[in-house]
Amino acid sequence: MNETLVTVVGNVATEPDYREAANGSPSSRFRLAATVRHWDRSKEEWADAYTSFYTVWAWRALAANVVASLDVGEPVVVQGKLRIREEEREGKRWLSAEIDAVSVGHDLSRGTSVFRRVSPARALPAEPSAPGPAPGSAPSPSRAVPDPEAVPAGAESPPF
Repeated sequence: MNETLVTVVGNVATEPDYREAANGSPSSRFRLAATVRHWDRSKEEWADAYTSFYTVWAWRALAANVVASLDVGEPVVVQGKLRIREEEREGKRWLSAEIDAVSVGHDLSRGTSVFRRVSPARALPAEPSAPGPAPGSAPSPSRAVPDPEAVPAGAESPPF
């Protein structure tokens, strides 16, 4: 299809907002501020020109990872499909730019980041092979959720 794919570099302007649709499909959104800078010859320094704002939408696993990873003010690179919305409010015409994100990440030209792989939670078997819980004890959770902060015993952090 003829969709407009863009890559925008900017800063997170609002706290990422997490939602779940009626069908359980997760989504998140945040505002991205991208400021154009130019070289001011008279002052011999970089100066801000203007700022464009985009609403960035993320879906499914990307939505959860965005909410868990981004904070206001952090530099990011967003790649996705650009969509311009036109609407009328109170008799005035409004235009807004939205990006359906395919990829979101920290801008490493302006800082460092630590990557943690997220593995999908695995459902426990319907009939466990081990004996069930003792009477009166709390039921076991239906899904095993890995702790992203847990480090195996004896494991060391990478040397970089």
